[in-house]
Amino acid sequence: MIEYRIVEIFESLQGEGYNTGMPAIFIRFAGCNLNCSWCDTNFRKFQRFTLEQIVAKVKQYKSSNIIITGGEPTMVKELSSLLTHLKQAGYYIAIESNGLGKVDPLIDYIALSPKFCYHHRYQKILQPTASEIRIVAEKQTGFIDFCYYIEQHIQAKRYYLSPCEVNGEMNMFDTIELLGKINHKRIDNKWMLSLQTHKFANIE
Repeated sequence: MIEYRIVEIFESLQGEGYNTGMPAIFIRFAGCNLNCSWCDTNFRKFQRFTLEQIVAKVKQYKSSNIIITGGEPTMVKELSSLLTHLKQAGYYIAIESNGLGKVDPLIDYIALSPKFCYHHRYQKILQPTASEIRIVAEKQTGFIDFCYYIEQHIQAKRYYLSPCEVNGEMNMFDTIELLGKINHKRIDNKWMLSLQTHKFANIE
């Protein structure tokens, strides 16, 4: 029997990126191959769910959209089996990943969030395409070059910078300053701002 380590399953609104405001069912998996100091998810605390239990839980909600997140969902064994069942049930499936793993082809929308604090891990890109890129802004030497590197090596429709929140405070000024520098003297202004609006709205 297949079992999955689940942190939580809940229904809410997508709070960031291009799909902000989209009703969705979030399936948050445990485990990650990174350990970012500002991560807001306790991905080490989980319950075990069978595939059937996950599908039954999801069907309790109204939304037809699912967001697979974590932790790092590309690490999940037997993820393809779950995705197959969800697709057969008619769900639209998005994923939020750190970009170090290969995303299953059954995913409809790919949001990658490469982490500058682990920039050395991105020398080999396994997922060269995405629907959107969201990078947490860090005012450190080499950050802008990292953004350019990701832009050159992962083809996406949209690129975002997001502020980093530590102890309830966001580095908003640093984020918009970095955004201006990244887009400086460019015609396309390809990089945009993405806020975690669910935190302002006090929802999950």
